[in-house]
Amino acid sequence: MQSDAVESFLKDNDIKYVLAQFVDIHGVAKTKSVPAKNIFDVVKTGAGFAGFAVSGLAMEPHGPDFLARGDLSTLSIVPWQPGYARLVCDGYVNDEPHPYCSRVVLKKQLKRLDAKGWTLNTGLEPEFYLFEKGENGELLMVDKTDTLAKPCYDYKGLSRSRTFLERLVESLQAVDFDVYQIDHEDANGQFEINYTYGDALESADRFTFVRMAAGEIANDMGMICSFMPKPAPDKTGNGMHFHLSITDESGKNLFNDDSDKHGMGLSKMAYHFTAGILEHAKALCAFAAPTVNSYKRLVVGGSDSGATWAPAYECYGDNNRSALVRVPYGRLEFRLPDSGCNPYLVHAAIIAAGMDGIERELDPGEPMNINLYDLSLEEIIAKNISILPQSLGEALNELEKDTVFVEAMGKDIVDEFIKVKRDEWVEYSRQVSSWEVAKYAEFF
Repeated sequence: MQSDAVESFLKDNDIKYVLAQFVDIHGVAKTKSVPAKNIFDVVKTGAGFAGFAVSGLAMEPHGPDFLARGDLSTLSIVPWQPGYARLVCDGYVNDEPHPYCSRVVLKKQLKRLDAKGWTLNTGLEPEFYLFEKGENGELLMVDKTDTLAKPCYDYKGLSRSRTFLERLVESLQAVDFDVYQIDHEDANGQFEINYTYGDALESADRFTFVRMAAGEIANDMGMICSFMPKPAPDKTGNGMHFHLSITDESGKNLFNDDSDKHGMGLSKMAYHFTAGILEHAKALCAFAAPTVNSYKRLVVGGSDSGATWAPAYECYGDNNRSALVRVPYGRLEFRLPDSGCNPYLVHAAIIAAGMDGIERELDPGEPMNINLYDLSLEEIIAKNISILPQSLGEALNELEKDTVFVEAMGKDIVDEFIKVKRDEWVEYSRQVSSWEVAKYAEFF
């Protein structure tokens, strides 16, 4: 966007302030509010932050400033906050892209694809719950009538939360999201917004915007919009499935081949990419399911509704929603990530794993076109199918062992991610839950 176009945008939309926005290592949006007339300072020099105050930037109090430099191609209004615009930024330190900035890490991976004339396109499917806080701070259902045992796609549940959903969709549409459907998901009070795919960087930027919009609109309405991976032990979790394809400079889908002997419309390249994801699935888990709570979602077994939408097994299959990778036809659906992930790091890690599969021409084996949840553990083992890590600690151990991510994404960001998340795991492990007290206080 040229300077005259920027000035016209600010004037036409009555923009008074610009939010210089980046994310921390968790994917949480961080901002500074900048008077609109100073927008070009943010683009040229950057908005200054004390980097040590932000999680995962690996900076000290005596270090230089973290400068968030704006990408003018991302300039947009903030529909729920009149008079404000948002400008997505990359992190710089000492006039160099900061290797601990998640967006910088993703852009580094995208250069690998750019060199081949390839574009990774991703369609994300964020899920979330709507809650309100009770008198004691507990999370309660906003819609007290949303009580069906199998509420997925329920008309009443969707209709009675329509005010929030309409406000969210209208805000997304105002900044050119092509929202094509909204549905009530598998759990009571759970919903999903679907919008058209984009390139990987745009997808990560957009998902960050979705969480910003949903959180603030819900807050304005006295609600909590929760992207927590598993808010309730007996309900389905908040997944965020990634639909994946790679196109060339002409726009041709390089993952598609109608002559595929398995009838899934996949090319050799797509099979190699799939094999890379499966090869590195255990380590990928740390990025795609990055919280202690994430592993309450990635367990073998169902929910109150009798269904589960989370993978537990490292395999792929034709439209198989019980597999780690589902193949809708001519593209891949990576079902591991949850709505609490950092979308920049997940995209970067997917590229690292998939490209390793392509470069080494890995074979994913035969597809599994059966309901894996019906199989016993012995049957799973007999089919040579591995189970995903069942805790954050286990996933971090796998990430430490897998050198592909350090080599591709950089030692700085991977080591910092492990450090931050290891601290989270240790902190969690030292907690004493109410379940433990009830179970053991008078047990012995």
